[in-house]
Amino acid sequence: MDVLKVDQSFVHEISADPVGNSIVCAMISIGKNLGHRVIADGVETREQLAFQQGQRCGEGQGYYFSRPVVAEQFAKLLDAGMPPALLQ
Repeated sequence: MDVLKVDQSFVHEISADPVGNSIVCAMISIGKNLGHRVIADGVETREQLAFQQGQRCGEGQGYYFSRPVVAEQFAKLLDAGMPPALLQ
């Protein structure tokens, strides 16, 4: 195992639950300390992305970045890259 994925059930509670925040912070810290990639699943808001970035969780996935798309649209997204404003 070289990847730790933080489940969306924890990510969704980031702004509402201090205990959830602590759990997510601990999961990210454990993953990084073990030398694993850490991916936050279910990122849907700028606030969730900012929290993830603040914890130095380098990867995320979710509707904030894109809804599910077919392969051709996915290739176009990869070619275009993420708009910098979306990642700030």
